Amino acid sequence: METYLVGGAVRDRLLGLPVSDRDWVVTGASPEQLVERGFRPVGRDFPVFLHPESGEEYALARTERKSGHGYAGFTFRHTPDVTLEQDLERRDLTVNAIAESADGTLIDPFGGQRDLDARVLRHVSPAFAEDPLRILRVARFAARFSPLGFTVAPETLDLMAEMVRSGEADHLVPERVWQETRRALAEPACHVYISLLRECGALAVLLPEVDALFGVPQTKTWHPEVDTGVHVLMVLEQAAAITNSTTARFAALLHDLGKAVTPDEVLPGHRGHEEAGLPLVDAVCERMKVPRSYRDLALLVCEHHLNCHRAMELRPATLFSLLEKLDALRRPDRFEEFLLACEADARGRKDRENEPYPQADYLRKARDAAAAVDPSTIDGELRGAAFGEALREKRVQAVSGFCRAFRDTNGAGTTPEDGAA
Repeated sequence: METYLVGGAVRDRLLGLPVSDRDWVVTGASPEQLVERGFRPVGRDFPVFLHPESGEEYALARTERKSGHGYAGFTFRHTPDVTLEQDLERRDLTVNAIAESADGTLIDPFGGQRDLDARVLRHVSPAFAEDPLRILRVARFAARFSPLGFTVAPETLDLMAEMVRSGEADHLVPERVWQETRRALAEPACHVYISLLRECGALAVLLPEVDALFGVPQTKTWHPEVDTGVHVLMVLEQAAAITNSTTARFAALLHDLGKAVTPDEVLPGHRGHEEAGLPLVDAVCERMKVPRSYRDLALLVCEHHLNCHRAMELRPATLFSLLEKLDALRRPDRFEEFLLACEADARGRKDRENEPYPQADYLRKARDAAAAVDPSTIDGELRGAAFGEALREKRVQAVSGFCRAFRDTNGAGTTPEDGAA
């Protein structure tokens, strides 16, 4: 029996990156032998075991054979005669198909080190095409490693496109698409994930609501990049630059879905795209079983991002109503994510990536003014709805006072885009 360190741990060490999780492959052993040594079986589809001391995953070397559609359509063989090279050959990318023996020797039968040096993500074998989940994995790895200069090999991108054309991507389970997408949103260049899926044609299959934005024109005054799809990629890139919140990044991705259904006769304007986008956001979230926290923020950003942009032009009562709709006083963390997504939207435009976004601080201070109202100052004889209405009026007055003070100090506010943007 031999054990080898494999996959991401070897890859990341060779790249000089921190190694968090370590996975191992075991050759020349049976499940019974591992159990006898104290390993705990946890694999459902094929033998995977947890080490009795480290808790790290050890998998028996295995081969796989296509037996159906989708990422689950495989049968596995994991007998003691399966070699390390056979196990590595079934992996997705050459950079993930490098193993390290106990003495530090690297086993690299498919040129993974060469591709690491060349900064290329390349599939190991034609068997790549049997698993549509690998389309998403490659796009996710591209989002992770593109800041290091990695690109996808042309032949791998061609193979991904052929998988889409053949209908293999149609068999991806929406929930699994969401799992990979959420992981991709955590990567430093998450916009590359969307861009690469579009390049191979998978975006039209998996996220057609986002794919439909490409080619839709916008008013050049407000959007020098013109193309709505390009704008969304820029917004996602800005979101990744200013926040690690995958919830805010997801909201940034979906904020302009309504622009895809703007009637041709009113283009390039998109008045009313906020409300038009709400059922589309709902459709995405329902189909992929997106968690409620992601759905709720995406809906809020879709509906209210223009009001955020023109916050300094809103009347105090309207400004407080916006804070109420955002539940800003009771949900400060979500309110902050909302502001970050809107800031990314304002900055996600050609040549305007570094512009300040004072609207965010303006809304934060308006919220603070409303929150500073002490409920104990309300007439103690009021009850129920009457008390709530009196408290609300006090908060509107507090916001009004903040607005007056702000304008006295700074003058009238400005907005980065109007309702037709």
